Amino acid sequence: MKPMENVIELVTASSAPAPCSGTTAETAPPPLSPPYGRRSLPSPSSEARSASSRLSPLLSPPRSSGKSSVLESIVGRDFLPRGSGIVTRRPLVLQLHKTNEGQEDYAQFLHNPKRRFTDFALVRKEIEDETDRLTGRTKQISPVPIHLSIYSPKGTIPMGQPESIAQDIENMVHLYVDKPNCIILAISPANQDIATSDAIKLARDVDPTGERTFGVLTKLDLMDKGTDALDVLEGRAYRLQHPWVGIVNRSQADINKNVDMILARRKEQEFFESSPEYAHLASRMGSEYLAKLLSQQLEAVIRARIPSITSLINKTIDDLESEMDHLGRPIGSDAGAQLYLILELCRAFDKIFKEHLDGGRSGGDRIYGVFNNQLPAALLKLPFDRYLSLQNVKRVVSQADGYQPHLIAPEQGYRRLIESGLNYFRGPAEASVDAVHNVLKELVRKSIGETEELRRFPTLQRELAAACYHSLERFREDGRKTTVRLVDMEATYLTVEFFRKLPQEVDRAGTENPPSPSSDRYTDTHFRRIASNVSSYIGMVSDTLKNTIPKAVVHCQVREAKRSLLNYFYTQLGVKDATQLSLLLDEDPTLMDRRQQCFKRLELYKSARDEIDAVSWSR
Repeated sequence: MKPMENVIELVTASSAPAPCSGTTAETAPPPLSPPYGRRSLPSPSSEARSASSRLSPLLSPPRSSGKSSVLESIVGRDFLPRGSGIVTRRPLVLQLHKTNEGQEDYAQFLHNPKRRFTDFALVRKEIEDETDRLTGRTKQISPVPIHLSIYSPKGTIPMGQPESIAQDIENMVHLYVDKPNCIILAISPANQDIATSDAIKLARDVDPTGERTFGVLTKLDLMDKGTDALDVLEGRAYRLQHPWVGIVNRSQADINKNVDMILARRKEQEFFESSPEYAHLASRMGSEYLAKLLSQQLEAVIRARIPSITSLINKTIDDLESEMDHLGRPIGSDAGAQLYLILELCRAFDKIFKEHLDGGRSGGDRIYGVFNNQLPAALLKLPFDRYLSLQNVKRVVSQADGYQPHLIAPEQGYRRLIESGLNYFRGPAEASVDAVHNVLKELVRKSIGETEELRRFPTLQRELAAACYHSLERFREDGRKTTVRLVDMEATYLTVEFFRKLPQEVDRAGTENPPSPSSDRYTDTHFRRIASNVSSYIGMVSDTLKNTIPKAVVHCQVREAKRSLLNYFYTQLGVKDATQLSLLLDEDPTLMDRRQQCFKRLELYKSARDEIDAVSWSR
């Protein structure tokens, strides 16, 4: 193809409202350079509102003037609904896409993009069924268009229509033809006075200079004998800036007999060449000439609007790039590419998780809250008042002495009271480990949710979370063992210096009336002094554990979570084959389809930009 032909094809292709963002036929984004319209009923949707940025040939009324036949003749296929009265009750936006020679013609609907229609009788039925789906089998009309693309080696085009009140039709048509980029095909039957043509009247109202109006005269073969339409075709009856084109469509009998469109075009050309009235105009008559004329006009308009089209293409590319970033780039099919992607996703998650711990994001402060608030509060709630009551101290000391009472100081009683009392610290130590474990689990869950790249892979999210929780369980077990070991260490070896200072402190208090050992040994005062000394020692140990338990928890849980949270997942990942890696990257089919559509459209717009740049340099 020549550069300009490439541009026309790309502009036509890019007009298709591909559902790249979850769109439907009713909400499809506006195309770059839209299609031609048949009995077009503009919709007040975004499709109509954005028509100012398009090049939109539109076939305008009146009814039964041969608009369906004109389109079928240009397209070269019999595919439009037929019948009496108003048949087309929804606008039909039709795109013709040129394919390589030798390829089979086929059609696709936007509302059913996965099905290719090669039987064009089924295309007609699908149009009727889709119309009935929205309007029912009544004669109601709907402004919601049906989007149809036809792929053929022959060329490009589109369509639509309704029922009901003439004013409603006119209002909807104005939504399209009022836009300066809309090309108007004013179709009138030759056996009707051109002065009363609704199509010419409408075109004159919206395009008084005639720059974008093409006059099409149909039913030349049905005129009364002795009459002709030369005054119209030669521009004497009503002059347009562009030449009038006469069309001879298939008769109803030809349609009923399924006369081939190629044969119909040949018969049309023979009519003009053999007609005494129209023979001198034969080279400028017929549906093939009309298609050529429209293509030339489209090329001229595209050339004139290359700067604005380029700007629109660049903006659309930016929008599609942003959409692709949101949806995620396509996944490689080989195992190496998939493994690399998974590792990249893991790194993104790990970065966010560490930001939560280190203060870049919220959540890590909750761990400090465990150490600064929950642990001290738990230590204060330990029941040492009850444990060191006079009655319990007497019981423990007496049991420790056995059958021989202590001689000077009840050392065994002291040891038993302290060792049993220190066991109470196990509870707060384990509770601190569990509290930090829960915070870390919550941060894992939160980090997975905040990793944008992971959102498209629910299976990978679940596997990653399960592996992280497994690692955190192992860290918790290490933390529990270490903190409990700290408590046991305090109970296993007592700080002797603490007790050696006790007699000295008594001596410093005064020796005027020192208590007699024999008289004080078994009194309540003696046991209260023991309880006081044990309480002081437990308090000292409590202050120590208040500092060492957080150190152990951070070392065993927080530090390890930062260093090796994903090690278990990586170990599992290393033994997975290509099939298992693909399952990890399994996506929602709807999301995959949206990305594929968006990717194709992005490539199309990039090609259009390159081709338009080539045309710009060749002008």
